[in-house]
Formats: sequence, structure tokens, C-alpha cells
Amino acid sequence: MEFEGQYLTKKEYTDLGGSQIEETPFNILEFEARRRIDIRTQNRLKGTETTDVPQEVKLCEFNIIENIRAFNTSKKEAQLSGNITSVSTDGYSESYLNATQIKDLFNSNEDEIKKIIYTYLVEVEFNDKYLIFDGRDNVNK
Repeated sequence: MEFEGQYLTKKEYTDLGGSQIEETPFNILEFEARRRIDIRTQNRLKGTETTDVPQEVKLCEFNIIENIRAFNTSKKEAQLSGNITSVSTDGYSESYLNATQIKDLFNSNEDEIKKIIYTYLVEVEFNDKYLIFDGRDNVNK
């Protein structure tokens, strides 16, 4: 499967201190991070050559990938533990994550990704437009 239009290459990812991962898992994570950026920026970067992508976007995508990896690791650990949140040995009892708590964790992670995107891209211009439109007009500066 071909992955075209990347904002951050695997080499750039590792140069920034990203974990050593195989090409295909990286491409999948990069695609997921890129889609989140595209959604928030209304596809203003779509079709851009990797060499033309602003540094802020590359750093943003790096941080989103790291966030997704950490979330996926936590999710796997929770699944392996059977979603146990606490154990008491006195009278032996276990507490488990319920559906609402799992949903809250997922929403919390999504909020974190939105914050990353906003932090890195809020005042970044590309092709004479802000990547994230927040009501300001930068065309007639």
C-alpha cells in the first residue's frame, strides 16, 4: 500500500527523536495524524509536497503521532489487565473501567490532540491563509 502526501517522513520522525518503528506502522500512524490535521485545517495542506510543509506542521504531526502511540500503549495495557483499575487484598475486590470511563479516556485523548493542533498551528500561515481559521482575516494585512 502506498502512502502519499505525508507531512512528516519516517526519517524526519526519527531525527526528531521518535521511536524506532517499522515503515508500515509509522505510515499508518502518520496517516492518522495527517487526517486529524487535515480535518482541523479544512484540508489547506492537502496535496502539499513534503518539502513544502511548514516546520510547525511537522512538529505538530510528530507530537500527535507520539500521543497516539502512548494512548494505544495505555489502551493495550488496560486490555491486558482486563480493564482493572484497582485491587484490594484485604477483602479481595477489584474495580474495572466501565463504558463511561473508557469513553471519557477516549474523549480526553481527542481533546489532547485538538490542543496539540491548536498550539502548533493557530497562527501559522500557508498560501496566504491561516491553517486554522479562528475568525481573523489575514488576507489584508
